[in-house]
Amino acid sequence: MPVKVKYGNTARTANSQQGMRTRLIRALLIAALAILLVGAAVFGYFYFKYQRVVDDRLASGPIFASVSQIYAAPREVRTGQKLTAAFIARDLRQAGYNANSELGTFQLSGDTIVIKPGPQSYHATDGATINTTGGEVQSITAENGAALRGYSLEPQLITSLSEDKNRTKRRLVTYSEIPPRMVQALTAIEDRNFFEHGGINYLRIVKCAVQDILSHRLNCGGSTLTQQLARGFFLSPEKKFTRKFIEIMITFQLEARFNKQQIFEMYANQINLGQRGSYAINGFGEAAQAFFGKPLSQLDTAECALLAGTVQSPNRLNPYRHPERAMERRNLVLSSMVETGAITAAEASRSKAEPLHLTTPNVEASEAPYFVDLVHDQIVQRIGDSDTSHQSLRIYTSLDPELQRAASEAVEVGMREVDELVRKQHRTPKGQAPTPITYPQVTLVALNPHTGQVLALVGGRNYGISQYDHAVAKRPTGSIFKPFVYAAAYNSSLNGTTLGDGGVFTALTQLNDEATTFTFDNGRQTYSPRNYHDEFHGNVTSIYALAHSLNNATISLGQQIGFENVAALARSSGITAARGTPSVSLGAYDATPLDMAGAYTVFANNGVHINPWLLASVRNTHGDIVSDFTPDAKQVMDPRAAFLTQSLMEGVMNFGYGYAVRQRGFTAPAAGKTGTSHDAWFAAYTSNLICIVWVGNDDYTDVKLSGAIAAAPIWAEFMNRAVKLPQYSDVKPFSAPEGVSTYRIDKATNLLADSSCATSTFSAAFLDGTAPQNTCSQMTESPQNFVQKLFGIGGHPEATPLPGNTPPPTAPIQRQNPNTPPDGNAPSPATPAEPQKKKNIFQKIFGGGDKNKQQPEPQPTQPPPQ
Repeated sequence: MPVKVKYGNTARTANSQQGMRTRLIRALLIAALAILLVGAAVFGYFYFKYQRVVDDRLASGPIFASVSQIYAAPREVRTGQKLTAAFIARDLRQAGYNANSELGTFQLSGDTIVIKPGPQSYHATDGATINTTGGEVQSITAENGAALRGYSLEPQLITSLSEDKNRTKRRLVTYSEIPPRMVQALTAIEDRNFFEHGGINYLRIVKCAVQDILSHRLNCGGSTLTQQLARGFFLSPEKKFTRKFIEIMITFQLEARFNKQQIFEMYANQINLGQRGSYAINGFGEAAQAFFGKPLSQLDTAECALLAGTVQSPNRLNPYRHPERAMERRNLVLSSMVETGAITAAEASRSKAEPLHLTTPNVEASEAPYFVDLVHDQIVQRIGDSDTSHQSLRIYTSLDPELQRAASEAVEVGMREVDELVRKQHRTPKGQAPTPITYPQVTLVALNPHTGQVLALVGGRNYGISQYDHAVAKRPTGSIFKPFVYAAAYNSSLNGTTLGDGGVFTALTQLNDEATTFTFDNGRQTYSPRNYHDEFHGNVTSIYALAHSLNNATISLGQQIGFENVAALARSSGITAARGTPSVSLGAYDATPLDMAGAYTVFANNGVHINPWLLASVRNTHGDIVSDFTPDAKQVMDPRAAFLTQSLMEGVMNFGYGYAVRQRGFTAPAAGKTGTSHDAWFAAYTSNLICIVWVGNDDYTDVKLSGAIAAAPIWAEFMNRAVKLPQYSDVKPFSAPEGVSTYRIDKATNLLADSSCATSTFSAAFLDGTAPQNTCSQMTESPQNFVQKLFGIGGHPEATPLPGNTPPPTAPIQRQNPNTPPDGNAPSPATPAEPQKKKNIFQKIFGGGDKNKQQPEPQPTQPPPQ
């Protein structure tokens, strides 16, 4: 039976299916196109939205604030200094001199170095040739062939001002200044395809997205360097999926606007690498200085690898707090560099064997943050722009970086001792709960006594914890003020004023150290000071009174010359709060440690007061002068009065309470004074350095430590370090002005020493004609009238002036109890030896001969108040 086939229905079915497929494909294409259009619209919307964000960020000014740079004082090279040409070359290299630098260039050839400053140098463009044969500067020759005694090198960069209120530090570098090893290290560990991709590593992003979804945590990385830059510039640190989308949008913007070198340069200046003190370290330039103490361009392979490794987690990988972690991460970076072919396996092995080579973690030693804060305050005050840090200025200061390091280290060492003394004060008996301990604060200020230049300044014990600068905090000055009482007495004598007994004031003038009630304000007020343990010593010589910081003797002298005269001298010396009351003699009025450093310039600088200064010059980036600053100087005291007071303060150091520094090994000629009230002070100086140390509590409670115990050891620690530096090693004896001579005095008689009594003597300076006229073996009368004494008529039999101001040859009297602190039992410059005799005319005028009462030696068991 034949079969009928219906071709028409089959065809229609096929056509229908094909039509459905076509419609489906068309629908899918339309849907895809719609999605694409919607996606493009969304992408376009967000692209242009964040384009405006980027535009606004870039249009607001430079990508990074052009912060002002703070420079140290120039190092002066002098003939005779212990320096090598290689050391000078290293100093210049550190300052930025190189073959292509506009700062300057140099050529090193053996022991000779030729220096040529550039157009942007701090100095004029005059160069010099320095020869350092045998490790000592033999000659300095100017370009015109003239011989020079000294030559100043380019100042070193200390730090930059903070960019903003968040206290960010950064040193901007260009791509050409970034060493190739730094680029290779960073890309090897963070983004190996950085120079090939378009800003996004899509495969890595998908992988991290899946990983984060499965783990319910947003911990996976995957960001390229460009993405990290986008995140750091424009986004908050919180992790969200929406933030990742925005990050990608901004990444596209950055890749479209900048080439890879520019993006890497921005990244290198922006990345955070941890904290240093109270400042955030941003950028490899700042990190290189913070971690290694040198410019980024000078880092080796291992150091570059350490910085690159720290990027992952700056706090967890901080090389100071976690050196093992940091080294492990550094070595991983080195292995990654081998994988990328940047270095060989052998080079990686050598670099892995290197220690971390970190610079000192002491921020104060390298960056002087208290000093820098003061500089910023003064710049704002003088230039009148509170936004100084964004003006890209070059600010040249007075700081000596080497001396600053010595100051910081001395404070660090000394405060460990102070803390131990404080802990001993707070020992808790068994069975009692320990009480909280407040550890004292500290400041150290060092000046050039002849220029007022602030060479070093430590404003506190830890800048990261407290930025309060104690160097400019007003505190009662205590007994470091007392030399101004004695200086006023000398000044008065030189002006023709006599004391109550009709005599001129000398080192041997008798002062009354008895319990006394002093009246002032026209009798309306009284003042009854006390000595340590209420021990009073009767008549004492002025040199003994100052050396042993006797309160009543000093006030009695102040009363004789007039308290207002004392206060007036103090005010003209920078202690502006001083007023003419009895308590002014004991340092009851406030001054800052910086003020007191300036005040002591009058003794060290022939009676001339120089205001301490930090700012030398401000220049723009082209080296043009914006402003120069000159210190204020004023003659406030007769040079002879200044030297005579200085001589008394040498006695403080050689046989008084300042002898604590001699016990610490400082033997150079020096003059100074201890001070103790609620705070501990020590103020002293040599021929080339003034140093003031203060230790005290911020809440004004009694620190319960004397100046000789708490402050003098820090001073000695600092000065022992300072004299090892070439620029401060040439400490000289103090030179007397015309009309002043120094004599050896017999302790037992307070007369001129001769061969019969040369074993128990001390030295003291006298205005010519006012020294004793008899020697210890000549007790006969040889009076002179006042005019003869004042103008030096007459001779001194068998005694000649000492050269300069020579310290006594004999060691001070040893304390009976070796555990008694120096303030408690300092040796005496005169020893009771004979029954009291009636004073002759000479002794009445000059205070000699009262041997039983004048010089008792106190034997306290703890430091007396000063």
